[in-house]
Amino acid sequence: MSAVTIATGPLAAARRIVVKIGSSLLVDPESGELQVGWLDALAHDVAELRRAGVEVVIVSSGAVALGRHGLGLGHGVLKLEESQAAASVGQVWLAHTYREALARRGLETAQILLTLGDSEQRRRYLNARNTLKTLLGLGAVPVVNENDTVATSEIRYGDNDRLAARVVQMVSADRLVLLSDVEGLFSADPALSPDARFIPLVERITDAIEAMATGVRTPTGSGGMVTKIAAARIATAAGCDVIIASGRRPRPLQALADGARHTRFQAEATPRAARKQWIAGSLELRGAVVVDDGAVSALGRGNSLLAAGLVAVEGDFQRGDAVAIRDARGNTVAQGLVAYSSAEAQQLRGLRSEEFGQVLGYIGRDELVHRDDMVVFGHKEQQ
Repeated sequence: MSAVTIATGPLAAARRIVVKIGSSLLVDPESGELQVGWLDALAHDVAELRRAGVEVVIVSSGAVALGRHGLGLGHGVLKLEESQAAASVGQVWLAHTYREALARRGLETAQILLTLGDSEQRRRYLNARNTLKTLLGLGAVPVVNENDTVATSEIRYGDNDRLAARVVQMVSADRLVLLSDVEGLFSADPALSPDARFIPLVERITDAIEAMATGVRTPTGSGGMVTKIAAARIATAAGCDVIIASGRRPRPLQALADGARHTRFQAEATPRAARKQWIAGSLELRGAVVVDDGAVSALGRGNSLLAAGLVAVEGDFQRGDAVAIRDARGNTVAQGLVAYSSAEAQQLRGLRSEEFGQVLGYIGRDELVHRDDMVVFGHKEQQ
């Protein structure tokens, strides 16, 4: 199949895709062994997307399932410490197998271990976001897994669907593909209700849609569709279309392009517009920076805020906090997420980025506030 072919259908026009893979696809439930052939076929799909210019992040379950087999822990319910031990073994196997499969297609693999705390605490979120976006810019395929060796709630709830939605927010993805053992959303459990309708498109997640999820059982438990709907709510609000599809087909992403049945949850906006809206209206301002008229003009042209235009710093803020950006007359012209603390910003006033290292003792970002992390008031944002 050509690269153009796979980037069609529900994946058409996507620039950045997050693919979440359920453990039932990766690990044989009876033998506990990795489904190497299936993973190799998925790697082929990822390589086709990369050749089409699409960036891909994989969020993968399976570490606990793999590790329990290696440690001989059987099929019963695991104690918390056993789950964490299994995860520590399984993560090694998982990362190694992904790297081998993708390397055969000329792709570099990066392992990222996250907990929900990394996506919900702003400074940890910012670190994870910068790492992921740097890896994508360098052409690597990040493989994200929950850091189950130290996290507890993630193991109890198996919430990789929601983690995938948080990754969508981090990287501003425009597609989230949730691959599991179900084709999509039905109005009721099709095994129990012959009249159950398949739902191909969800324009808005309503109470009725959520009620459908609670009535659908899957081999992985009644919560499976519930967590997918919760993930869809997060991701669509971030401007990302969400696709629930079966991963049981060979080359599941190519199958989507070929017309395989799936449910699509429609995004509420573009990723850029959703992020700008979040910055403009959902964050508590921790301080302000005052800039000169040259900087104000540069912001109006869509540029980032540089320290060279910084006149004064107000308040006590830390890296990643939201701050107001004001002109010399006290007018708020923008607001955004600042890359330095208030103390560091004071030291950087009027400096060029190449001077930062001498003053701070380390080399940070060139911008005080990057244009992707900022909303300029009275300036029409490009979608």
